Amino acid sequence: MFENFRKFETTLAGRPLVVETGKMAQLAGGSCLIRYGETEVLCTATMSAKPREGVDFFPLSVDYEEKLYYVGKIPGSFQRREGKASEKATLASRVIDRPIRPLFPKDMRNDVGVVATVMSVDPDCLPEITAMIGVSVALSISEIPWDGPISGVSVGLVDGKYVINPTFEERQKSEMAVTVASTDSLVAMIEAGANEVSNDDMFEAIMFAHETNKEIVEFIKGIQKEIGKEKVPFESNDPSEELYNAVKDFAIEDVKAALDTDDKRIRDERLKPIYEAVHAEFDEKFPEEADKIDDCLYKLQKFIVRRWLLDEGKRVDGRGINEMRPLNAQIDLLSRVHGSGMFTRGQTQVLTVTTLGTMSDAQLLDGLDEEESKRYIHHYNFPSYSVGETKPPRGPGRREIGHGALAERALLPVIPSVEEFPYTIRLVSEVLSSNGSTSQASVCGSTLSLMAAGVPIKAPVAGISCGLVTEGDRFMTMVDIQGLEDFFGDMDFKVAGTKKGITAIQMDLKIHGLTPEIIKEAFRKTYDARCKIIDEVMLPCIAEPRKELSKYAPKMLSTKISPDKIGDVIGKQGKVIQKICAECNCKVDVEEDGSIFISSLDLDDANRALTMINTIANDPEVGSIFRGVVTRLMSFGAFVEIAPGKEGLCHISKLDVKRVDKVEDCVNVGDEVIVKVTEIDDQGRINLSRRDALIEVEGLVPEDSGEAPRKPRGNRNGGHGRRNRD
Repeated sequence: MFENFRKFETTLAGRPLVVETGKMAQLAGGSCLIRYGETEVLCTATMSAKPREGVDFFPLSVDYEEKLYYVGKIPGSFQRREGKASEKATLASRVIDRPIRPLFPKDMRNDVGVVATVMSVDPDCLPEITAMIGVSVALSISEIPWDGPISGVSVGLVDGKYVINPTFEERQKSEMAVTVASTDSLVAMIEAGANEVSNDDMFEAIMFAHETNKEIVEFIKGIQKEIGKEKVPFESNDPSEELYNAVKDFAIEDVKAALDTDDKRIRDERLKPIYEAVHAEFDEKFPEEADKIDDCLYKLQKFIVRRWLLDEGKRVDGRGINEMRPLNAQIDLLSRVHGSGMFTRGQTQVLTVTTLGTMSDAQLLDGLDEEESKRYIHHYNFPSYSVGETKPPRGPGRREIGHGALAERALLPVIPSVEEFPYTIRLVSEVLSSNGSTSQASVCGSTLSLMAAGVPIKAPVAGISCGLVTEGDRFMTMVDIQGLEDFFGDMDFKVAGTKKGITAIQMDLKIHGLTPEIIKEAFRKTYDARCKIIDEVMLPCIAEPRKELSKYAPKMLSTKISPDKIGDVIGKQGKVIQKICAECNCKVDVEEDGSIFISSLDLDDANRALTMINTIANDPEVGSIFRGVVTRLMSFGAFVEIAPGKEGLCHISKLDVKRVDKVEDCVNVGDEVIVKVTEIDDQGRINLSRRDALIEVEGLVPEDSGEAPRKPRGNRNGGHGRRNRD
């Protein structure tokens, strides 16, 4: 039945890597089931027979699909089926897309669809790495024109040693999480998060991964040689040389003059009449290629910008090769938010707002890995007005999700732990104006916003991008690329970090890959630039995180109790914790490990709730004074609740400084009284004394003391302001 079934095996990082073809998805252009450890991914690649009409780009779609039944989970949605791709699935799709896209012919317009469907997950073998290799196999053995293969691996730094594809346990201890994709000779993609590692350590990790990738590329080439289909010809969408040369001769000087400005708006206005004049000149002369005239003008702009950079060392806006655009940092732009910061670099401007919430506000995750929630969340919005366009607003696309995740990864190493700062932290970066590298501006704006909000980050983080133009063996890099240099250049190498080291990298390429020399130079230039941003722009704006939170932010306290006492704190049907929240005007979150988080807009209310909880979960100290409520009267005394669900006995002889014949003559059920803990017996029963509390707090004198009565001293609020009182 499966006469074309083939199986290819090798090892990767000491674990078996198996590729099976000819059994599943046989109608796809190329397909394979790839197994790495017990992670299994079905990868397919298919191309349309004809080019898509009316598009000026290569229509490639890459989809990484998660199915929760592959890890034995039922989706948590109302319909109990998978909905739109999760954020992690979207990020995995982007990681696979970036190294394979530059290897397709740039003038091809046939639709190509790549799908990686996760079938099984082994926590020690990342499914996105497995999928990247499987996609490379599927494309290589298909008839689709593609200049691969590529391979991808992850690399960690564990106990000072580099580890390829670290296991789940190793990933928890690793100082970096770096994904590297390579061809047989060049580094094609880098995606990294790191705990402030040096340029040298990061470079060595990339090269270490590259060597492993080269071995897997050779393995894939072997599969391609045995069963690969012949690549099919395609219809090129490039304009003819005759048309391009005619447009170039006609408009090159005008286009040069139009591009020579640092203002995107002026540039766009200057180009409009040029486009009109070129169409008026050539629409009738080249009627069959009239729809390619705009492509010629785009190609001409690219030619001019690249020649300026390579031949003259000239940038469109007149800056030096290593010069950044004008920088500006501001904080406290919005009145009632918990923190705000705006960072401007030339015509790129990003405003980030910080919101602090309780631990119950943490985001719940429903995915294939072990992570179930996260307390630090970063969202990035890119409205159409930021580039001077008008489009109806939609939900976040892949770009917005990717840039938000990059900024989140960049700042994660400096976010304080939950023990240091028991808050959920949400950042929202609003792109107000875009002319290149908004993702890195959002990193800078987010640092400002966090510090303004009083989040005790460990160090300020800045981000910057490095561009590249190549021609044969020649190359040159430039720092802080703007839009045109991104569109017409070969690389957008984004690096974020502190002055100590790198925290995040994302590299986008339009060429096949980078040499080690280019990577080293990009690291050096981005380090110098981000140190300058931190020292000369960000720290003069705000030197350190504020010591106090905004008055509009919740005040948070935390404690930890024995898990055995959780039931006492919550109470039957939640009555105890509900009472604490009502009386103290606060919110209380209880974790399974006994961690308790209390939030309130008033710190005194939070402290009262904390005292109640500690009293319930732990026996109060002898000598502590509480304000309690009388719950029951007996002939021998009154029971007083000193915290919800926690009460003690005040004997009739201890009810007042004078003799009491009947309990009812002194107190009634519902009365608020101050009491002092005098004893806790072997069975945990609490004995209280109102008499001793009145003497100590109110300054009253017992009748039998022989002393003259004294005036009450201190405040009359039953113990407010003293320790151990609520």
